[in-house]
Amino acid sequence: MIYHLISEAAWNKQIHERVLKVPSLEVEGFIHCCTQQQIEGVLSRYFKGQTDLLVLAIDEHKLEAELRLEKSTNDELFPHVYGAINKGAILSVNRVGKQN
Repeated sequence: MIYHLISEAAWNKQIHERVLKVPSLEVEGFIHCCTQQQIEGVLSRYFKGQTDLLVLAIDEHKLEAELRLEKSTNDELFPHVYGAINKGAILSVNRVGKQN
């Protein structure tokens, strides 16, 4: 299982689409994801103070796009999705801090 953090507004704009696309796909060529163990660190580094976040639980085996584990600047491996995320791979959508 991998996870993607997204604002509720960004999710709602694409809620009826077959796939999820985010700006990083256009700019960097991939969608940033993380493991369950990495969520807290990602939240504190990149989303501090943001209150409208959702966490998408994604089954990497159902992804239609390529998934790569790549090193970040601190040599930690992060999952990157090289393409849009098909909605069939998204198993749950929850507010950050809420249990499934």
